[in-house]
Amino acid sequence: MAAKTGIKVIIVGAGFGGLTAAIECHRQGHDVELYENFPELKTLGDIISFGKNAGRIFTRWGKDREIANRMRAICIDLSHYGFRIHKYDTGEVVYHQPPPPKDEDAPVFNGHRGELHEIVFKYARDELGIPIHLGQMVDEYFEDENQAGIVLKNGEKVYADVVLGADGVRSKARELVLGYVDKPKSSGYAVWRAWFSNKDMIQDPRTKEFCENGDTFNGWIGPDVHFLFSTIKGGKDCCWVLTHKDDHDIDESWSFPGKLEDVYKVLEGWDPVCKAIVEKTPSLVDWKLVYRDPLPTWVSKHSRILLVGDAAHPFLPTSAQGATQAMEDGVTIAVCLKRAGKANVQAAVKAHQEIRYDRVRAVQKTGESTRDNWHKTDWEKVAKDPKSIAFPREDWIHNFDAEKHAEEVFDKVLAKVTGQDTAEQGSLLEDANKVAPAAVAV
Repeated sequence: MAAKTGIKVIIVGAGFGGLTAAIECHRQGHDVELYENFPELKTLGDIISFGKNAGRIFTRWGKDREIANRMRAICIDLSHYGFRIHKYDTGEVVYHQPPPPKDEDAPVFNGHRGELHEIVFKYARDELGIPIHLGQMVDEYFEDENQAGIVLKNGEKVYADVVLGADGVRSKARELVLGYVDKPKSSGYAVWRAWFSNKDMIQDPRTKEFCENGDTFNGWIGPDVHFLFSTIKGGKDCCWVLTHKDDHDIDESWSFPGKLEDVYKVLEGWDPVCKAIVEKTPSLVDWKLVYRDPLPTWVSKHSRILLVGDAAHPFLPTSAQGATQAMEDGVTIAVCLKRAGKANVQAAVKAHQEIRYDRVRAVQKTGESTRDNWHKTDWEKVAKDPKSIAFPREDWIHNFDAEKHAEEVFDKVLAKVTGQDTAEQGSLLEDANKVAPAAVAV
């Protein structure tokens, strides 16, 4: 751990973004506390993906990559199976995408959201000793030139040098930063999601192959729909997600119990194996995909409150980068605060946004382009070039080291945000960020 900086950081929200920010602030020597609305830790959810750019962060936690090793033990292992992509109606495997090469310094993780979250949560709270206050609803955020803070539901005020709003899609911090309520919009799509044991799957001749051959990952691609199914823990657990058109308005809630009959309607005319999988599902969630226009800023008026993760930039699942980009946020702000020092917290917050903003927007666009590539598939093109339907793994995303990058560009960025840069520095992030063009090729 680095030398103490004397910088007090409050983080609101104990998701992967908030926890990463807490762990990284601790690593960089800041005094950090985390506040979370939920009263207790629960292993909720289903599949979540972390790219190599997240794996690079996880491997730095604990002794001898201890946290990464714990995560690997419960994650899917596709080193032999890969990803098999099927045409929706015939079931034909049109492309067998091999897994990415193993990299011990930057592993890829795909596993149960709640189980992986529990590992990270307990590492932060129990091993690092970071104070995590559960059951604490934040009613208000405040700031002035000298400090920032939060007001809890019980009226207590907590003060800090900087507050990180990692409070998700319905962020209260975002209201203070923007000065207005930014309501979510429907993206035009929703996802049915499910996680269940293989008990019924393994007894059905149509589906038992997925549970008797270790971990598996299959996808069926159709018109405005894609269905992804995986088995994990040696085929013991099953998980599927189905993205489909949905034009319902989004208000305060976006997650509802799903109905199997609705799923069956979408799967009419599809490979019968898909329905054979779905009908084994004891329960499912209907998750409306929330869309937000890119925010004009993640930084508050006095630059002492910063939005991170979904509060700043929600991602479509087809990017497979939402949680990973939240983690990159946490790494970056921790470095910026360390490099700027306690007297320059506001400049550090501005520098964070300057470092992160363009990269995040470019990665967000990959979720849109991958979805559109799958949902509007040119099957004649796929017949000639099967790789055209592969899930993209772009080097500029996955080979990125958020900590190293922040350290390398910080001085130039600080000069820019404090008005001390020179004309030669100009577009100082263009090369360092290696951000893809606005229209990301798939």
